[in-house]
Amino acid sequence: MLTLTVACAPYDRTRALFDGRVKIPGVRLVQVPIHSEQSFPRAFGRAEFDVTELSLSSHLLQVSRGEAAYVAIPAFVSRAFRHGCIYLSRDAGITEAKRLDGRRVGIPEYQMTLGLWLRGILADDHGVDVNGISWRTAGTNAAGRRERLPLELPPGMDVQPLPGTLNDALLAGEIDAILSPTEPASFAAGDARITRLFPDPRAAATAWHRRTGFHPIMHLVGIRQDILAREPGLARRLYDAFLESKFLALADIEADLRHSSLTRMVPFHAEEWAATKALLGPDPWTYGVEANRAELDAICRWSHAQHLSRRRLAVEEVFAPDTVNS
Repeated sequence: MLTLTVACAPYDRTRALFDGRVKIPGVRLVQVPIHSEQSFPRAFGRAEFDVTELSLSSHLLQVSRGEAAYVAIPAFVSRAFRHGCIYLSRDAGITEAKRLDGRRVGIPEYQMTLGLWLRGILADDHGVDVNGISWRTAGTNAAGRRERLPLELPPGMDVQPLPGTLNDALLAGEIDAILSPTEPASFAAGDARITRLFPDPRAAATAWHRRTGFHPIMHLVGIRQDILAREPGLARRLYDAFLESKFLALADIEADLRHSSLTRMVPFHAEEWAATKALLGPDPWTYGVEANRAELDAICRWSHAQHLSRRRLAVEEVFAPDTVNS
């Protein structure tokens, strides 16, 4: 029996893998239910887990350098629209995205997937020169955050760490904007000095999705290279298990909606689920390379254009070969 440690956040789409409903013959999974803030440094720093959730952006960086300890499978356990993650100081006078040109913008890590996506959107949709922005890195509300992997930026790129927090820097006028998956504490507290670039982020993301068809991939799943070398076919078996677990999660949602009483504390759960399917289709969380090829190609292009990947990767280079045509 092959025993594999699996580090992943406790998502609904992975639950069936860990509660025993989905099994992989000949494999015992040892669940390590931790969120990406804890798993990513351990995965990218020392390849601690056999199977792990990975930052898409950092994985592309390592693949392009020939340094990847993991081979990815196209199980996209985290996806998120990010139009609501750009925060501004009202005093900066930024009334539209193009006015971010030449500004000082904070982000927890330059290489993080959220930044890769938002810089791509700002460049492609709004004509922003994202490589001409002065980037400042720090934790959004807690000091001490650092890049998980070293950057290789060209001369002239201005990416520097801050000693404090992005929230404090924004309030002090040291930066003009923040890109962050976490709300700055000042915004969360209702501070009128801080606003969003897109006042109605859901409407902005919905319109953007209808134009592009993209539902931003944030994290994927990786298997350690040394294990895969000893276990041919394991990547496809693991992918199939993650896929089955996701479909069981979708079935669980549909089953919940058939109850006369709500099982979740979401008053308009049925309406939200109907709206989600109307926008994203009956399978709103697609796995697989072909179903996401245009999106993956865009992210590979942006990674190179933003000086993260050493070269522009082909989508096929990112994933285990037997999962590419799954």
